[in-house]
Amino acid sequence: MIEVLSVASEVYPLIKTGGLADVAGALPGALAEFGVTMRTLVPGYPAVIGKMSGGREVARFNDLFGVDARLLAGRAEGLDLIVLDAPALYDRPGNPYMGPEGWDWPDNWKRYAALSWVASELGLGLVEGYRPQVIHAHDWQAGLVPAYVKFGPSATLKTVMTVHNMAFQGTFGAQVFPQLRLPPHAFSMDGVEYYGGVGYLKAGVECADVVTTVSPTYAAEIRTPAFGMGLEGLLNSRSATVHGVLNGIDMDAWNPATDPALAQTYTASSMQGRLVNKRAVQEAFGLDALDGPLFAVVSRLTWQKGIDLLAANIDMLVASGAQLAVLGSGDAELENAVRSAAMQYPGKVGLVTGYNEKLSHLIQGGADVMMVPSRFEPCGLTQLYALRYGCVPLVCRVGGLNDTVIDANVAAIQAEVATGVQFAPPSEAALADAIRRVLALYADEKSWKKMQRRGMKSDVSWQASAARYAELYASLIGYTTDDSQDD
Repeated sequence: MIEVLSVASEVYPLIKTGGLADVAGALPGALAEFGVTMRTLVPGYPAVIGKMSGGREVARFNDLFGVDARLLAGRAEGLDLIVLDAPALYDRPGNPYMGPEGWDWPDNWKRYAALSWVASELGLGLVEGYRPQVIHAHDWQAGLVPAYVKFGPSATLKTVMTVHNMAFQGTFGAQVFPQLRLPPHAFSMDGVEYYGGVGYLKAGVECADVVTTVSPTYAAEIRTPAFGMGLEGLLNSRSATVHGVLNGIDMDAWNPATDPALAQTYTASSMQGRLVNKRAVQEAFGLDALDGPLFAVVSRLTWQKGIDLLAANIDMLVASGAQLAVLGSGDAELENAVRSAAMQYPGKVGLVTGYNEKLSHLIQGGADVMMVPSRFEPCGLTQLYALRYGCVPLVCRVGGLNDTVIDANVAAIQAEVATGVQFAPPSEAALADAIRRVLALYADEKSWKKMQRRGMKSDVSWQASAARYAELYASLIGYTTDDSQDD
């Protein structure tokens, strides 16, 4: 067996703000059949501590970056967890990264440096009887893990850094460096220094043995100025160690045949239940019970997600006889644009703000089209859920959207392999053209149902990706995957 410690700032179903949590929650189970044992180190937010009633204390810190803390080990929601219980750092309500006013917590540098430092200590054998061979760090919140390992005393511990979204890098002023418990020479170009400050994600990309990101297309994109967000030069210099490993989804949690969030379950061979769910979605969003195409968006309402492109096309979409249901929140201006459309077109456009896991499942089970018009999308999970549920994805041709949706062009339709509609570039006009293509496809009921069924039969599981991660871990420690399964 290969022992891996996963370090993540959120993990589903305990705490979630985005796709990182889904990945951190699903990967341990998916890796088990490949000879990998994975435990997850996660901050002790209230939602996490509340599930750790049976946890045992395995370590205590009297001065963890100036605060008292302890480590709790145990199981919760089917996950093997090590929880960093540091109330002064993590016992805060709501969003794990931001205060109630919507601003980042000013001590985020300390909160996630502490998480990363503890991970490196676990790698050195902090807890008797437990010593991982590989530490898998996720996003900037765990970005200092590879730096603590590189500049620390361990010569054998290996690290993997996964970039879920290059846009969030965790950059802080140089004044935090003296408090990070790193040697002076770590503040350098081959360490944590980044444009005169400290870059947590930069440190991870620089210092990790292997860098992965969440789709092959995004792995190529981030080596260009358009998507690299300033790190493209570093990534190009380390290109031999950069790998794109496509995300998967939890096939049990997202299963239209058994999903309790649906008004009616169904399968690819019996999709009549989708109409029952469509009516339930229409009711939830205050839409008329019409039979025309129901478009949906489940997303943060931001520029990155292309919501401005959507807003510019709502008039045309409604005029075509379609409806629109939007679940999400984000930039006030974009939120208001969708809200204004809902007021202008009652019964045709609906908005539910906030995060609602149950409603997101129902939307996938009832909407006809899932729109993901993102300007960049490292992997995207929404379109994977959509494929699984027979909700045809309409996506921009970027990142993981490009890797997971087969565009319904003439050749793909004739070959009967199309699973959705892609468009490029990310512009109002290109999205408008894509919407018109979807409307034409929807009008051919027989072909539309075939495309739905093909989507539902797509392999969106973790199987292939988990095998790839297992290979990467094994290569780092000199195992073959067969060896790791035999141990």
